[in-house]
Amino acid sequence: MLNIRLLILAALCCTFASCGRAPIKQNNSLTSAVTATKSGVIRGVKTTAYTHSERDHLAYGAKAATGAKLKYGEVRSAAADWSVYPVGTVFKIEGDPHTYEVDDYGSALVGTGTIDIYKPSKAEMRSYGARHVNINVVKWGSFLESLAIMKPREGKKPHIHQMIYKIERSGAVSS
Repeated sequence: MLNIRLLILAALCCTFASCGRAPIKQNNSLTSAVTATKSGVIRGVKTTAYTHSERDHLAYGAKAATGAKLKYGEVRSAAADWSVYPVGTVFKIEGDPHTYEVDDYGSALVGTGTIDIYKPSKAEMRSYGARHVNINVVKWGSFLESLAIMKPREGKKPHIHQMIYKIERSGAVSS
């Protein structure tokens, strides 16, 4: 039996495919699932910065939620609500030469649509501050991979449960 959400998602995808663009409302998980079918510019995304030496990140060191080392080269790490920007989402910020990949998440990001940009020092983090930017999504990540990483951690932190719930409720993946 087909899940009604999948039918709605399919209908929305067809509708948006015919007009050439997907919605960008970021705090609705169904919309996020539809958005993940298209690449393109998302305007006015709030970005902040974080570093591995912040008190709430000390337990994890310089590692992302994926288990990989936080990146700060040509490709740089970013943290986000994985029910909005799934793990593996690759994007560029207009006016910034670097490429960013979502490989981390944070409790303060869930439900906000904010993307946290990794900086290797507190000074660089503070210098970045908070900005509203336009991002160009080069490649959307995977909700399935996001779930695979988060499911074993579900009972540990409420924000992980929230992201899992939003992904599963959205119909972005079949149960």
